[in-house]
Amino acid sequence: MEKFTPNFQPTRRTLLLSGLAACALSFASFPPLLAQQNPDGKSNMSSNFITTQDGTKIFYKDWGPKTAQAIVFHHGWPLSSDDWDNQMLYFYAQGYRVVAHDRRGHGRSDQTDIGNDMDTYAADVAALTKTLDLRNAIHIGHSTGGGEVARYVARAQKGRVAKVVLIGAVPPVMVKSDANPEGTPLEVFDGFRAALIANRAQFFLDVPSGPFYGFNREGAQVSQGLIQNWWRQGMAGGAKAHYDCIEAFSETDFTEDLKAIQQPVLVLHGEDDQVVPIKASAHRAIKLLPNGTLKTYPKLSHGLFATHPDLINADLLSFIEA
Repeated sequence: MEKFTPNFQPTRRTLLLSGLAACALSFASFPPLLAQQNPDGKSNMSSNFITTQDGTKIFYKDWGPKTAQAIVFHHGWPLSSDDWDNQMLYFYAQGYRVVAHDRRGHGRSDQTDIGNDMDTYAADVAALTKTLDLRNAIHIGHSTGGGEVARYVARAQKGRVAKVVLIGAVPPVMVKSDANPEGTPLEVFDGFRAALIANRAQFFLDVPSGPFYGFNREGAQVSQGLIQNWWRQGMAGGAKAHYDCIEAFSETDFTEDLKAIQQPVLVLHGEDDQVVPIKASAHRAIKLLPNGTLKTYPKLSHGLFATHPDLINADLLSFIEA
């Protein structure tokens, strides 16, 4: 009998339908997104600005019951609080109060030429938590946001922080030195600065199209939506603040911050992280944390919570509820 070989060429419609089917399967495990009104009938979902001591306006989102335990999300460079959309919706649906801000110079916050350093970033977070009166909160930081979390939590007032999560985070220090021989050479970050000055728009396409999500790996399932959303967030921020932040995330040493954090810390890291290589970051950070737990993910990239939200959300929930 002649062997039958199907000659099937997928159309745009069939690809769309298959994509929708995959989304439906993923959404099936997502909690119901029910409106959570206050007793007075007003919405529990808001956004606003705080003004810091130096006059900088910081944009933030604040969703969910104000009496619920708060989860505060800290985004990476050069993005904004929008990078946490999936996690914000997921934990909002779980009944938590979820808060995320745009770091100064990023997203909708003021485009500043001062204060683009980790000490000021942490001070801005302290101002936000004081304004919103956040206590016993869980702070989750990705990449640069992980450094911001480490600096903030190490200095936070007693009772403000319950737990910490660092995802693909930059601590203890990224740049290569005699004390950090496995770090990334300074020339790499000089290249970042040069690319940003030469053509920021193209640079902000090249990063998510390549190493950030691992889309440069053979067989990778490339998401144009993630690439375009990364570009959209990046281009909304200020070029000077983004330029300054490269030094902040690459050269700040968080060694003493990590040693000072007494709260439980979950460290999550993709084993194929090409942006913040695991050997010089998570593998070193876990040795410095007094109460840390490390979980790594084979073949996953720097942007693992965006490419694999179901996996990461489940691990976050387990840690938070433990």
